[in-house]
Amino acid sequence: MSQRGFGQMYRQLSSKLLDLVVTPHVLGEVPAEPTATADSEQTPQKVVCYVLQNYSRSNALVVDGETRRLKLPPALDSLNIAAHKEKASILFLQHHNENNLLNPPLHAFPPRLLRLIEVLEKHPETDIELIPVTVLWGRSPDKEDSLLKLLFTDTWATPGTVKQLVNIGLHGRQSYLEFHQGQSLRQLVDYAKTTHPNLSPATYIANTLNDFLDNEREVVLGPDLSDRRNVMHSLIKSHDVQDAIRRESIRSKISMIESERRAIGYLNEIVSDYSHSAVRFADMALTRLWTQLYDGVEVHNFSTVRELAKDYEIIYTPCHRSHIDYLLLSYVIYKRGMMVPYIAAGDNLNMPFVGQLLRGGGAFFIRRTFRGNGLYTTVFKEYLYSILSRNTPLEYFIEGGRSRTGRLLPPKTGMLAMTVHGHLRGRAKPIVFVPTYVGYERLMEGSTYVGEMNGKPKESESIIGILKTLRKIERIFGKVHVNFGEPVFLDDMLKQHNAEQIKIESNDAPVPEAVSAAVNSSANAILENINRAVVINPVSLLSLILLATPKHTLDEEICIKQLDTYRNLLTALPYDERTQVTPLSGKEIIAYGLKLKLIKRVQHVLGDIIAIEDNQAILLTYFRNNILHAFVLPSLVAALVEHNGKISKADLINVIRTLYPFLKAELFLKWKDGEIKAQVEEYVNALAQANLIFVDDADLIYSPTPNSEDHNQLKVLAVPVRQSLERYYMTLALITQRGSGNISIRQVEELSHLVGQRLSVLYEFNSPEFFDKALFQSFVKVLTEQGYIKTNEDNAIVFDAQFRNVAQYANLVLDDVTLQMLQHITSFTDDELKEALDALAAQQAKKRLKRKKK
Repeated sequence: MSQRGFGQMYRQLSSKLLDLVVTPHVLGEVPAEPTATADSEQTPQKVVCYVLQNYSRSNALVVDGETRRLKLPPALDSLNIAAHKEKASILFLQHHNENNLLNPPLHAFPPRLLRLIEVLEKHPETDIELIPVTVLWGRSPDKEDSLLKLLFTDTWATPGTVKQLVNIGLHGRQSYLEFHQGQSLRQLVDYAKTTHPNLSPATYIANTLNDFLDNEREVVLGPDLSDRRNVMHSLIKSHDVQDAIRRESIRSKISMIESERRAIGYLNEIVSDYSHSAVRFADMALTRLWTQLYDGVEVHNFSTVRELAKDYEIIYTPCHRSHIDYLLLSYVIYKRGMMVPYIAAGDNLNMPFVGQLLRGGGAFFIRRTFRGNGLYTTVFKEYLYSILSRNTPLEYFIEGGRSRTGRLLPPKTGMLAMTVHGHLRGRAKPIVFVPTYVGYERLMEGSTYVGEMNGKPKESESIIGILKTLRKIERIFGKVHVNFGEPVFLDDMLKQHNAEQIKIESNDAPVPEAVSAAVNSSANAILENINRAVVINPVSLLSLILLATPKHTLDEEICIKQLDTYRNLLTALPYDERTQVTPLSGKEIIAYGLKLKLIKRVQHVLGDIIAIEDNQAILLTYFRNNILHAFVLPSLVAALVEHNGKISKADLINVIRTLYPFLKAELFLKWKDGEIKAQVEEYVNALAQANLIFVDDADLIYSPTPNSEDHNQLKVLAVPVRQSLERYYMTLALITQRGSGNISIRQVEELSHLVGQRLSVLYEFNSPEFFDKALFQSFVKVLTEQGYIKTNEDNAIVFDAQFRNVAQYANLVLDDVTLQMLQHITSFTDDELKEALDALAAQQAKKRLKRKKK
């Protein structure tokens, strides 16, 4: 069979298949067929050619089917004029090619249009009537009430193959087609030559018809608010990106065109594609999801954001607990009548379908690392700069990734540094960071987090993973809280470091040291302010108390009293004015925990017992860790008093002052070192009023009578801080046991992680974060900053007697059995140390090899 015959058969088969599912509604007037008068000398021979804006086989077939039904010249029949013949009577103005934005090929204009103009030049007796046609799939987004149809309603963006196929399936009976008034190609050519002599006729005609069809689309779709194409065009032409393209061409020994293609590929990978239909789809879908999933979404302190939006460029910087965070924060902002922020999302979420949906809601994608890729770095920085220049609200997670432990992670300052860099390049509005606390009562990813913290490899995001997660939607997830914290003003941070007058000229300009210092200070301030906006919910309180007991059980009456004591303590002395505390009483909190199936009631004739549900203990450490920072100082006071039975207030304050920098770094506590004395005294007074401790006139602090109810309550309160102190002591013991100058910082961090894992198994700490590497790294960093340790020229840790004194404070908090156990497990011979480090190195090499294979 000839190629032509096969083409006809393919068209006929495709048309019949489309006829089964597509019934377009024809809008407007149907054009009259031009009269062919080839034998007349006065009237030129005229044939019809239909004009579509973007290349689409399915749209061409729809137009062809309608022209045949309406007895018009068929769109896919050959076009014959003079001695010239075209395969079809249709031309596309744009053959969409996102990989060639800047330097279009020689045939950037429709080849068929160029050929037809050439025919008219050679044959004055001929003319061609161009009939522009608009084809739309689905109604206006504002009128669509089906979630799936809304998602695939026609927008300004050119649909990909998958979306077009779904368009046909969903909107086949609600597609729209309009034939517009025909225009003489000869008249257009003559007009172009007369009025625009510097333009080729093809340029003028293509631009004119594009503008015409844009205006017709706007009548139905509204204005083109998704400016992805415009942004990409402007970015690829920018001076900095062009310089980077030239450097890439030289460095990689490739042509400028190939280098430019790489840059455009990066833009396609990164740039958002915001659309109203996607946002409305998300609004409708998420409203249903939250209703089914949660008992409610509680929002606190949003008025702060509304006021700031008038004068500042807002950058939302929430904590990162779950993938739900992305959706939740945008939903909360949208529902309160403010613009949805553009969100920096990890490229691991740029999956088929999901990635496009997130792009439509304002997400842009960022690689985990830019290292060694100067072109990608420049392209991304230029895009971020363009967002800031337009005063578009932004959102990114200061921790980088999701927390697997429930604690805030140390800041990853890459996005923050690029934001400050862009701001100093060209200031628009002043920037304000809005720290945001997101608190859940149950997590979809909970079991995954536990597995990862126990050593399982991190699960990469996938469509299958999302579908598995969606299976959990019928479960009860309680309430979710979003609390907007105290804002951090960038200009204030720059002033603190004398960096407010610094001007950065270009993308590649180095970041001055003062600006880097301001970035680090801003990051810590954001994390501290997230913690200040903590929400103390029923689940986190139950977790804090029950996990502090040896068997994770308490008599119900005692549990109720403990819950009420904690609530009263927080009410009398709140962690911060933005802190939110559950209004439920102790009895109501227990009922709530039973409803969520996180705890159980064990009935007994001598009094019911409240226990953590089977297999929930490790997961509940996550929710305990969400609020641990709000209790760590009173817990430390309780631990010192309970362990010693009696301690002077002066000794208490001195010990806490020594330990506080480590706790502050680990938990991002809000108090400065100079504020600790006053804060400790306030907690002492609050605990005394609750009868958990007693203070005499000589400022001696006493523990209640052993085994009394008050003493048992004090013991439970003392537990939360102990794991941090045990971890500190374990690291100190590792360093002192090896001696000064005999072990490196990295070896200490790795060994601490290994020993922590072993302790967790041997002694049932039931807390995966006990061996979290980030916590050991934070502790060693503060040891260095405080001057307790240094490194020599061989990168080994050196220390003096002052360092040994720090370890002695452990005797004031930890019991002898715990101290002996920690000393035993951290004692290594040289051979054992070498064996452990070699095994660790082999394990890490194996993991790196696996990552490379992927």
